Amino acid sequence: MLSDELKNKIQSAYRDMLDAKSHKPRVGQRQMIGAIARTLGNIKQGSEGERLEEKHVAVIEAGTGTGKTLSYCLAVIPIAKARGLKLVISTATVALQEQILHKDLPDILSNTEVNFKYTLAKGRGRYLCLNNLEAFLGAEEQAMDDMFAGLFEQHLQSDDVNTVLYQEMDDALSKGKWDGDKDNWEGIVREQDWRRLTTDHQQCTNRNCANYSACPFFKARAEIEVADVIVANHDLVLADLSLGGGAILTAPKETIYVFDEGHHLPDKAIGHFRHEVRLQQSISWLRQLEKNLVNLKQELTDEVSLTGQLLLKIPQQIQTIVNFIQYAQQGLSPYINGLGLDQDNNQHRFEFGVVPDELKQLAYSLSTSYQKLCNSIASIQDECKKAKQNEGMGVTPEMAETWQPILGAILGRIEQSVGLWQLYSTTDDQQYPPNARWLILSGQGLEQDIELGASPILAANTLRQQLWDKCFGAVVTSATLTALNQFHRFNMRSGVPRESEYLRVLSPFDFQNNGVLVIPEMKSEPNQVELHTAEIVDYLNETVDQDKASLVLFSSRRQMEDVAQSIKASLKDILLIQGEQSKRIILESHRARIDEGKGSLLFGLASFAEGVDLPGDYLTSVFIAKIPFAVPDDPVDATLAEWIQKRGGNPFMEITIPDASLRLVQATGRLLRSEKDSGAIHILDKRLKTKRYGNQLIQSLPPYRLG
Repeated sequence: MLSDELKNKIQSAYRDMLDAKSHKPRVGQRQMIGAIARTLGNIKQGSEGERLEEKHVAVIEAGTGTGKTLSYCLAVIPIAKARGLKLVISTATVALQEQILHKDLPDILSNTEVNFKYTLAKGRGRYLCLNNLEAFLGAEEQAMDDMFAGLFEQHLQSDDVNTVLYQEMDDALSKGKWDGDKDNWEGIVREQDWRRLTTDHQQCTNRNCANYSACPFFKARAEIEVADVIVANHDLVLADLSLGGGAILTAPKETIYVFDEGHHLPDKAIGHFRHEVRLQQSISWLRQLEKNLVNLKQELTDEVSLTGQLLLKIPQQIQTIVNFIQYAQQGLSPYINGLGLDQDNNQHRFEFGVVPDELKQLAYSLSTSYQKLCNSIASIQDECKKAKQNEGMGVTPEMAETWQPILGAILGRIEQSVGLWQLYSTTDDQQYPPNARWLILSGQGLEQDIELGASPILAANTLRQQLWDKCFGAVVTSATLTALNQFHRFNMRSGVPRESEYLRVLSPFDFQNNGVLVIPEMKSEPNQVELHTAEIVDYLNETVDQDKASLVLFSSRRQMEDVAQSIKASLKDILLIQGEQSKRIILESHRARIDEGKGSLLFGLASFAEGVDLPGDYLTSVFIAKIPFAVPDDPVDATLAEWIQKRGGNPFMEITIPDASLRLVQATGRLLRSEKDSGAIHILDKRLKTKRYGNQLIQSLPPYRLG
């Protein structure tokens, strides 16, 4: 039960924020604060602070304009501090992360009596590795780098090493003008230049590194230890959970998570467990690895040491893997010919994720063989760690310093292959959704390769085991968690506990008076592509106000480009098309035109249908070319549909329509971004009027006035 002291603290902080901003209380904010405080406040703790209650997750859809960030911060921060827990706020986009860091949290500290420390958590890839910097500034290291040029994509040609930039970075670090964080570097850094300087958990030697005390990543990691509130992103949280939790962030059992933009979490989780491997590319990589490890053997001080014995085994382990891959290639070749795959039709999905028995048996052999190689490399890496403490056999500390991160990168690559072949060798548990499995024929002629892929079709079970069951408490929030006005879609994909607290907080916007929904009389359906495109052109020519701001959202790049070519000249003069410049530059150009009193017409695809914030005069009309149904050839979605149908469900009504509903809500949500905004939404798809599901989709939208 939430104590009276905590209740008063939360209520007082809310009043202070309202007074500071001269705002009136919002019903939605009070509902949200109450639901979160009730859920987290009622969790019982054991003698060691562990969670005893099962109802520990709040799932809250908060409409645009609710002020959800302020709501969950004011509710969760006091509770987390009182219980001695960390708060991790996770977002899907950089824009929201920056808003929370630079606006929302400082506002709470300035205007309330809630005291806390906060920091931003990033992955290792955002920080410079001092060892790598030293390596590229040291002339003797170039030979080592060239030695491994065939193994790692991040290794560049010797004449492409940006030594001038690296020297500038080294100078800035030594003078205390830079902290090693890429985002804090004032100049422009090419991706290939930065990639060479970073590391990952496999390559990082942690406390064994000579630069550990000065390491930018571990300095930032130290801030996490003393912070009460940690701002992160979904990818980083999932990466931490995949390592068992507590490796990058705090341990889940000691953490309350808030997942803002939480509708992205299930798809992000699936992406973390997706594996893809190319067969011929794997053979080439393994051959290169064998050559590189010969160099290590030549540098050993004692060839009969454990490291030497392991290096003697590795060529045979590699040859065994190559043999099995070649068997797979030979077996798949007639199979692929029978499927009739070619350059245009290059993908095959295995029905229900079931692969041929011969491939399944080879996959088992490959997974076990790769695991043996993985164990050997890991053992050599352990010997390198011991050598740094003068305990390793056959390896000098200097060799260990050089080889340990390289071996870590090799392990990362091998583990990806182990993951893929394990998914191909196992039979899916019938109690759970199957894994999707597919093959793609890539390239042609001598460059042709077979790519095998596998992925869970739902992240629910994984998230349940690694996140919901382990965490002390959690809040999931977004403006779009429901589909067709229900939480069913999110529950199925995320695996949140059934007994979670659910709440829908309506937006305070006056949709009825400020937004008009227009569904014009279209003669053609979107599958009549040429006719539909021509109708869109005619409609835009007649309807777009050339002196105002308009956004047209397409589901197809080709249709977007065809319409752009065909609209009248006066619209072309104010047209900005996604892809011609970066998204940031396009939006800046759009805003600049409106600021100058000119009109602007934006053409965009799916990424412009979410996360684009153009309030007031920056956007007064939104045109949606058609209902945003998902692309039907994705193997993960296709396997999910197949599984639902097998269980007696209707995949079109259970997946396709809810997904389209969610995307349509997001797309229409570009129009009204504040309570004062107004404008019109035009959906150029007759199916909203002619199909039975059309009314369902309309009813799932905010209550715009029909025009």
